[in-house]
Amino acid sequence: MPASVVIGTQWGDEGKGKVVDYLADRMDFVVRYQGGNNAGHTVVAEGRTLKLHLVPSGILYPHITPVIAGGVVVDPRVLLEEVDQLEALGIDCSRLRVSGNAHLIMPYHLELEKVTQRYLGKHALGTTKRGIGPAYADKAARIGLRVQDLFDEEIFREKLEVVLKEKNLILTKVYNRLPLAAEDIVRDYLGYAERLAPMVADTAKLLHEALRAGRNVLLEGAQGTMLDLDHGTYPFVTSSNPVAGAALGSAGIGPKEVDRVIGVAKAYVTRVGAGPFPTEERGPAGERLVERGGEYGTTTGRRRRPGWFDAVIVRYAARLNGLTELFLTKLDVLSGLETVPVCVAYRCDGELYEDVPPHQSLFHRAEPVYEEFEGWREDLGEARAFEELPPAARKYVERIRELVGVPIAVVSVGPSREQSLRVA
Repeated sequence: MPASVVIGTQWGDEGKGKVVDYLADRMDFVVRYQGGNNAGHTVVAEGRTLKLHLVPSGILYPHITPVIAGGVVVDPRVLLEEVDQLEALGIDCSRLRVSGNAHLIMPYHLELEKVTQRYLGKHALGTTKRGIGPAYADKAARIGLRVQDLFDEEIFREKLEVVLKEKNLILTKVYNRLPLAAEDIVRDYLGYAERLAPMVADTAKLLHEALRAGRNVLLEGAQGTMLDLDHGTYPFVTSSNPVAGAALGSAGIGPKEVDRVIGVAKAYVTRVGAGPFPTEERGPAGERLVERGGEYGTTTGRRRRPGWFDAVIVRYAARLNGLTELFLTKLDVLSGLETVPVCVAYRCDGELYEDVPPHQSLFHRAEPVYEEFEGWREDLGEARAFEELPPAARKYVERIRELVGVPIAVVSVGPSREQSLRVA
């Protein structure tokens, strides 16, 4: 059976965890393919709310093998803490598999990100300070340490000695910080290795064999398309590639294996940290979206910046990712508004843009062109079929489908699995 990919179409926090959980009962493998513990997925199931950071959302299903692929950066301490927390709740994590090719987040990555972001001051990017960017930078510079290095102490020590010499010079001479001790790092990380050993596998081979055997594989990303390192609002982006094409490289499977790319979009928009945001709503209506939507980061607890649905960026995401369908989340949050705006284009310097402008300066100055829709007052949480929604809510969904040019397969009206309505 072909693989499927779940993609965020905005700036992340679209509800991908819920979508993966909704689809997972028909899957055999759920694969996390990028990012690290700088993002989280919130899953509400069977009366429990789980906040996942590194472990793939499919962990709740006993028949699923969750996989952390080679394109992810892994803080082993955080991963093991998350496994311990899940097992304390009675969730079996013995099926979890971690690629030996995944790069490690090291203590110097955490320390360097803290001091560099502080040094940037008002120009800071608003990162989560989890060491993600420095870990990816070392990967690109070919001085990173990988999960597989943990199982050869001589290699681990040799690589660490080389890289730590440079990192300690930067910490001490540039930022006036204390150096990190190699022996402390070796002790801690070789200790992690003992617990990680049963989880580590050649995950690319594992997935290849699964697909050949007709098993169902779901690839889940963190963040969203507009935070993609190459295609997002650079430099206000993440350090990896959330787009669908990157899922294949990370997982180690070919493009012929994928026939379904599911975009996830919130019925409004949020983003965290600095960066341009054309439809941002700074008034009372924005505060209402934050409070009704619980718009605080799963990993950091930071307040998200709210705004109105932007059809321009979702069309852009549809093009970049080759979306086959869309899952629209949090429609219920919009209940009670007199009118609901939707951005259909941008205006900048007298020009009208129906796609994301080709230059970042234009995007920073872009003004949204809105269509206004009649609101609805009904609470949508009890609906169990799309036809049960108020006419105004259905019209809003149908217009979004027209604007983005992608079929909407499911509309979410609440956090639980049962509040996911299939659209005919």
